Amino acid sequence: MTTSLPFTARTTATRVLDGVDLVGRRIVVTGGASGIGAETVRALARAGAEVTVAVRDPAGAAALVAELPTGAVRVAALDLADLDSVAAFARAWSGPLDVFVANAGVMAIPERRVTALGWELQLATNYLGHFALASALHGHLRAAGRSRLVVVSSGAHRDAPFDFADPQFERRPYDRWSAYGQSKTADVLLAVGASRRWAEDGVTANAVNPGWVMTGLQRHVDDATMKAMGAMDEHGAIIEQPYSRTLAEGAAASVLLAGSPLVRDLTGQYVEGNQVAPVAVEGHPGGVAAHAVDPEAAERLWALGSRALG
Repeated sequence: MTTSLPFTARTTATRVLDGVDLVGRRIVVTGGASGIGAETVRALARAGAEVTVAVRDPAGAAALVAELPTGAVRVAALDLADLDSVAAFARAWSGPLDVFVANAGVMAIPERRVTALGWELQLATNYLGHFALASALHGHLRAAGRSRLVVVSSGAHRDAPFDFADPQFERRPYDRWSAYGQSKTADVLLAVGASRRWAEDGVTANAVNPGWVMTGLQRHVDDATMKAMGAMDEHGAIIEQPYSRTLAEGAAASVLLAGSPLVRDLTGQYVEGNQVAPVAVEGHPGGVAAHAVDPEAAERLWALGSRALG
């Protein structure tokens, strides 16, 4: 298994695919119209892949489509919080699917909001919608022969194990950061579960932490919180952090897992800084929390998601 890769946390998405030919590869990227998702789409499309951008507002992807080679990118409607929308996207897909990048997400919604199924919105969007779509597209991934599932998580998962007793914050007080962290733990567990269940179908599954990148994901984070985090000065200007990454750097790990031949056989792993991360050790930065790669937890979450889908 690949344990060391020739890249660093500052390697860009384009550099990761230097010399890689993705002509003929069909790839879906959720939330691919902006931020890290758009940068992921750019790198994959410029390497020759046929990329489908799945977004709530297809019109928002027009500028991205216009800047890339004709025919390289198509756009389709998808609302991950609406399982009818997820099912419609899956029904419309035809033929093999080489890569599914589960990139879209929401973060730090100030108040508890739930979907029609009663799922807390961050968990519903970041995890359940992607679980539903990956499950619906599984046959297309299998048909590709060798295919990949890439799930975008976050270092925030380390602070929030999945609460199987009260995942929707029905009894415990709602906390936007705990809800976000739990949803990102669920994303890693999704990759772990898929890697175990779909290996015989030729599907690899891995999770990725893109690092700290300023994008629209932070739209629910108020200025006071940004200042308390040291990410904004008293005048409202963003303070560049030593650990901050550009969009091109943030998208690199997703692109690595989606398109690089160097990780063709890698599965069930969590990648950050363009390296396979070890299990986190208290007192040391980075790594993947043990609770996010626990096979038993992955099975329990798969069962929970399956029950929600009926």
